[in-house]
Amino acid sequence: MGPMADYWAWTLAQPLQTQMAMLMGLLVVTVLFLKTLTGMLNSRRPPCVGGIPIIGGFLKFIKGPLPLMDAAYAKHGSVFSVNIFHKRMTFLIGPEVSSHFFKANDLEMSQKEVYEFNVPTFGKGVVFDVDHKVRIEQFRFFAEALKKNRMRTYVGMMVMEAEAFFDKWGDEGEVDLLQQLSDLIILTASRCLMGKEVREQLFEKVSELFHHLDMGMLPISVVFPYLPIAAHRKRDWARAELSKIFSKIINNRRDSGQSEPDVLQAFIDARYKNGTGLSDDEITGMLIAVLFAGQHTSSITSTWAGLHMLAHKQMVWPQAEEEQRKIMKTHGDELNFDIINEMDHLHCCVKESLRIHPPLIMLMRMCQKPFTVTTRDGKDYDIPKGEIVATSPCKAHRLEHVFKDADKYDPFRYMPPRAEDKATPFSFIGFGGGSHGCMGEQFAYMQIKTVWSVLLRKFDLELISPLPEPNYEAMVVGPKGPCLVKYKRRNL
Repeated sequence: MGPMADYWAWTLAQPLQTQMAMLMGLLVVTVLFLKTLTGMLNSRRPPCVGGIPIIGGFLKFIKGPLPLMDAAYAKHGSVFSVNIFHKRMTFLIGPEVSSHFFKANDLEMSQKEVYEFNVPTFGKGVVFDVDHKVRIEQFRFFAEALKKNRMRTYVGMMVMEAEAFFDKWGDEGEVDLLQQLSDLIILTASRCLMGKEVREQLFEKVSELFHHLDMGMLPISVVFPYLPIAAHRKRDWARAELSKIFSKIINNRRDSGQSEPDVLQAFIDARYKNGTGLSDDEITGMLIAVLFAGQHTSSITSTWAGLHMLAHKQMVWPQAEEEQRKIMKTHGDELNFDIINEMDHLHCCVKESLRIHPPLIMLMRMCQKPFTVTTRDGKDYDIPKGEIVATSPCKAHRLEHVFKDADKYDPFRYMPPRAEDKATPFSFIGFGGGSHGCMGEQFAYMQIKTVWSVLLRKFDLELISPLPEPNYEAMVVGPKGPCLVKYKRRNL
């Protein structure tokens, strides 16, 4: 009958207690064997941050992603994982390991699954509520709306809004820089993105509705975006009201044949490959998406740029003023797209503030196709399909082997011959990179440099509050505490 049959016949002939003991022993051996086999199969999986079973690293994660990343990086290096309930999140920290994160297309590393919590805010049928092919087409509409020939028009609007805004300041006084620049950024955004109808007739109403959308984006919204709480109900009401407002503007433009040089018009004119246009609600969703992508990040980055230039005034402020003087000798008081592109020193000051204080702690994707990552010291790790993959501008921008004296504010690190951000691809990821790089990068730089060009020309400024700490408890990380600045009007 064979040895296995003989073994089982012999086992069944033993007393019941003996049979149970033997079966338990066999079970233990089997479990140990399977555990060993699993360990062998997973030997190339990244090391995992410890945590309570099932809950995993969730408790550590919600206490603060940055402390978790700091501790895990110090212990495990540039690649490590965290178990969050039934999901596993793998971090790739640094340019040597994050290239696939940025280079992979949406079919390999997808945004949709990890950012679906935005759907109630943006609306159905746009961005993270559509399949890959439709999303690619919608991203093409974003790119068309922000291309260079349109940017030239937008910069003119930005200059007009900035000059009008600062003309209302007195000859001297004190302001909270974050509050002032947040107010100005929403004005320029309404003019360039949502159109003159909103800026000139409906600004207060639309701003109020966007505020409700903003307040409806809470940390709990990321996990439970449809939870029936007051903030979500207000968010949903505001989204519906915005759709009504923009539908009326869109229909008025279509009926009158009117065309305006703004992002709203670009979306009205956009056509899918099959020839159909965007519905009114899709246009509203696209506008909300582009405003959410840029409003907070631009106001926060423009504030950090000013705070750091003023906190390091002797190091960078004289060069910033001299750059403006040289440009004014050639172009007079004019500010336009080409002139602002000449401001290399100001550009580096803004970029360095974005390196030190990126508004977004993490960028995430869902791995749709397995890949292998190799660390600086030659270790290979396998990342399976279905894993959440993340990288962190906050952590990656502070790596000493990438940026010398990484905690130090130093705009000159981007200038030749140093050019530290170009030594390794994806060293600077303030706007992401690769196939998912931020399409609004040029718009953001133009907006921030326009604001600071006007300020440099019109005012002498002094920081009178301490340089604030970042508020890592916020969804978008800005300064924590007052940003008080003393100003005195002058002509440069």
